[in-house]
Amino acid sequence: MGFSCLVLVFVVQQLFGQCSAYLLIHGEPTNYVSAVGDPGMTNPNVRVALEAWNFCNEVGFEVPNVGSPRWADCTDLYCSSDSVYLGGGLVNNGSQCRVLHKVNETDNRLGAGDKFPITGFESYADPDLFAKEKELYLGSLCEVQESPKPWQFWMIMVKNGNFDKNTTLCPENGQKVSKIVTDRNFPCFGEGCMNQPVVYHKYSMLGGNQKVYLTGEFNGTYDLDANLGENVGNNSFFSVSWKKNTSTGSWIFSHRLTTSTKYPWLMLYLRADATEGFNGGYHYNGRGMLKKLPESPNFMVRLTLDIKLGGGPNSQFYLLDIGSCWKNNGEPCDGDVLTDVTRYSEMIINPETTSWCRPDNLVSCPPYHISPTGEIIYRNETDWFPYSAYHLYCSPGNAKYLEKPYDICDPYSNPQSQELVQILPHPEWAVHGYPEKKGDGWIGDRRTWELDVGALSSRLYFYQDPGTKPARRIWSSINIGTEIYVSRTRETAEWSVSDFDVLLPEFTHKTDSFSSY
Repeated sequence: MGFSCLVLVFVVQQLFGQCSAYLLIHGEPTNYVSAVGDPGMTNPNVRVALEAWNFCNEVGFEVPNVGSPRWADCTDLYCSSDSVYLGGGLVNNGSQCRVLHKVNETDNRLGAGDKFPITGFESYADPDLFAKEKELYLGSLCEVQESPKPWQFWMIMVKNGNFDKNTTLCPENGQKVSKIVTDRNFPCFGEGCMNQPVVYHKYSMLGGNQKVYLTGEFNGTYDLDANLGENVGNNSFFSVSWKKNTSTGSWIFSHRLTTSTKYPWLMLYLRADATEGFNGGYHYNGRGMLKKLPESPNFMVRLTLDIKLGGGPNSQFYLLDIGSCWKNNGEPCDGDVLTDVTRYSEMIINPETTSWCRPDNLVSCPPYHISPTGEIIYRNETDWFPYSAYHLYCSPGNAKYLEKPYDICDPYSNPQSQELVQILPHPEWAVHGYPEKKGDGWIGDRRTWELDVGALSSRLYFYQDPGTKPARRIWSSINIGTEIYVSRTRETAEWSVSDFDVLLPEFTHKTDSFSSY
């Protein structure tokens, strides 16, 4: 399945707080527009939600007195007419401003079996189903009405990598099983290891001095007996806070993630998810920030990333993680977890992450690589295949026509089968604005990235049944963050994200109908 790949040249322009760009094709400029509700993170109002997942992206069990693991901070800033607006959500007279919280503590503490305060939302005793309904409810409170589609919030995702093989909470490649039988090893300290976290919320309030803005925070721990009021101690910990960059007006989302002995595998991402339909790894109707879904090969992502602490050698820090879903026959997903497949592409920038894809380990390589000029290079062409451009590739567990050798992706950590393409800094990807070598963009190398994600993702191998129409690669989640993978010692990662935007050609934005997988 070969095709030529046109290398696209982008010129990005920041204008009056709105991101616009121009794509040069055969010398003809095409205007680009933002696909997100909060272009470049410059909205003065807070729209942030938090979701917590167990190993298979569900709830399983709620923590007593904490509620369903969906929370939101949606706060509007109202200032008097004599306040001077500085742009980007900044004003110079805080005494003339007030805040309005659209989500309150009663909303955030709703748990399985509770009735929703307004009609149109169904209560469930099942924690998994209640959480998906709570997300829709919180989205309705946070929703911003805009053309052509409303939007709700940036999504923070935390995930516990513990997996108790003595339970049947997680399906196997989407199939419910009566017993887990596997030789794969997973961390678990015993019964209850797959718990949800305790979450604390500092609701958005006025911050700043001469320049005033909203600021707030979510933080928490998976160690249920921890007392964070004293100190974090040796417990697991995560936090995400937000405030304005007083120079640019962009939100700065500051993240911290710490593992512990009982919780050595934790994930923390900032996500731009679809405003309706499925999103990466989530097989329910969700809410988010992407008003229009980006499709390969025509989109780019802009963000500023500043990494303070990396999280140790097992921290798979994703400069970008894009997620979607399509079936092995190329058709879009429809909610059938037996035939749907979650697809991920992840750029890992931790320089300590090695390439498992090697000439002596072809099982961790995709069957072939596509060069920037469209040339197909097979993994057994050892003189030409760029092994060091890949960390690993693994195949979906429900694929029927896999090319040997192959390795199946973990069949338990998604509600359905999944396929992973994990790539590393390399000249092969640098033509699209990605890091060229190890260390680029790492600790002490703060950068604003302009990534031609559409072009790169169109070059990646994804499995498809022979003879079927190629899938449209429409991406429902764009994520930034880290997965500290089974740390041997207690590790901490710290980083900040700002200026986050997803840009689409204006002609596709205008002519294509909203589509969602």
